[in-house]
Amino acid sequence: MIREATAADTAFVQELWHAFNAEVPDLPWREDDEDEFAPELVLIAEDDGAIALTRRGARAWFVDVVYVRPEARGRGVGSELIRAAIERVGSDATLELEVLESNVGARRLYERFNFATVERTLALQTARAANVGKTIGAVHVQSDDTALVRRNAAKVLHGEPDVTLGNGWTRVEARADQLRNLARELSVTTGVALALSLEGGAVVRYVLFDRGAVVDEYASVPEYFGALPPGDVIALGANPTVVARLTNADPHRVRAVARTAKSPSELPPAEELYRQIADVLGVEVG
Repeated sequence: MIREATAADTAFVQELWHAFNAEVPDLPWREDDEDEFAPELVLIAEDDGAIALTRRGARAWFVDVVYVRPEARGRGVGSELIRAAIERVGSDATLELEVLESNVGARRLYERFNFATVERTLALQTARAANVGKTIGAVHVQSDDTALVRRNAAKVLHGEPDVTLGNGWTRVEARADQLRNLARELSVTTGVALALSLEGGAVVRYVLFDRGAVVDEYASVPEYFGALPPGDVIALGANPTVVARLTNADPHRVRAVARTAKSPSELPPAEELYRQIADVLGVEVG
């Protein structure tokens, strides 16, 4: 049962807040703001978790945190908390939140509720600036109906897309920051879509969508852009069974090629790996 927290729950709410910060630490270059937690509204799910919100305007609420204890996960508690928050703030409100790109589990939860990216925070650690390599990628849609894919892609990109057919997949060119959202939207209308990219000349990433939902996400060097919780590092490994079911790829080849490592030096050159993974998945890259 979800209920609104009272003064008697203060210690419990603070406990969850500290647990969240321990599990999902902020980016290392930011100042610690853990003690600045003062939400206006907190809803709790018994002893399992809580969602905390702060009003940002007449119709806007900011979600400070959604946290579910590890032992209570997998039972839909996070979804129940978000639904309760939506009901509590009313149908004429907007919920905003921030989520680390590295927090894969949270992003999947929010995507299921159709939270959409409205702005991005970009960061560059200057020590890496001199070694920045190229970033390339595309979305591959499991369809040979290029006209349909082109129409739907144009709606998302707000412009005429570059579309190519190959191996039963239609490739749509897009900027790196557009790939994830484009793949998700195209999968809603087509079924299966794959965002495949080479990031910074060092990391190969794919995100596989089926009807709008992320079903698998892989990054060759999960912690290249910053430290992650151990569970997120594991989550960014390829799932050969899921990939095989949706793409007809050989699961043994997926397992052999789509490996993860702590450093790019432990894997084939990133551009070579990018093309190897494309070949395993049966898509063509430019």
